[in-house]
Amino acid sequence: MARSQRTFRTQALIIRRRDFAEADRLLTIITPTHGKLDVIAKGARKPTSTKTGHVELFALVDMLISRGRNFHLVTQAELVEPYLNIREDLQRSAYASYVAELADRFTLQGEDDLTDVFNLLMYTLSYLSDTDDLRKVARFYELRLLDAVGFRPELNECVFTHEPIQPQDQFFSYAEGGVVVPSAAQYSHSLVPISLNTLKLLRYLQRSEYQQIQVLRIPPETHMEVERLMLGYITFLLERRLQSVDFIRRIRT
Repeated sequence: MARSQRTFRTQALIIRRRDFAEADRLLTIITPTHGKLDVIAKGARKPTSTKTGHVELFALVDMLISRGRNFHLVTQAELVEPYLNIREDLQRSAYASYVAELADRFTLQGEDDLTDVFNLLMYTLSYLSDTDDLRKVARFYELRLLDAVGFRPELNECVFTHEPIQPQDQFFSYAEGGVVVPSAAQYSHSLVPISLNTLKLLRYLQRSEYQQIQVLRIPPETHMEVERLMLGYITFLLERRLQSVDFIRRIRT
């Protein structure tokens, strides 16, 4: 719809939710064609409100939104998909917090077309609802999100020499955003080692659809190495620690 129209209808994924004023909710939502928005659901904290139950965190909602001077207002909200398995399971909820926080950090208010990010987040919440290997879903999501926002890591050739990667242990440069062959290690002082198994897994995750990776059985030590590498790269890009990562680690321990 044109930006000048005062009201518009859209599907939305709720990625943040805060109390606002006496009985309202302030929501951060991701939409396909209206980007990321902060919207107020008036009276949503009242038990008798028609919006109660329709503006839950991590839910897919059909919204009618009215543009406001400071905040947009949710005038109608209809729950499309609540992802109940996420809401009823602490671990799934922790990972949902993580993927939602990444979507929030890697997008800006005012970006109109977030169709790729919206679809990726919607499918990922569905995967988190159904699978037991939550870490695998998180790694798949990270790589796809980095693709969508322009930070795809280079895993097939050296970022310095541009020679194809050989089947051996390598290094990874956060600053250069990709793999560095051992013979080029002198070009950077901030490299982290990456084993051959981890590199193979990352390359497979990067090029494969989710249905292909569902059957993968990933050893715990490979899971941990891939997680350390991806979190290191993402933290470097965002220049901040993610709150949801600490939440996941507390649950594990």
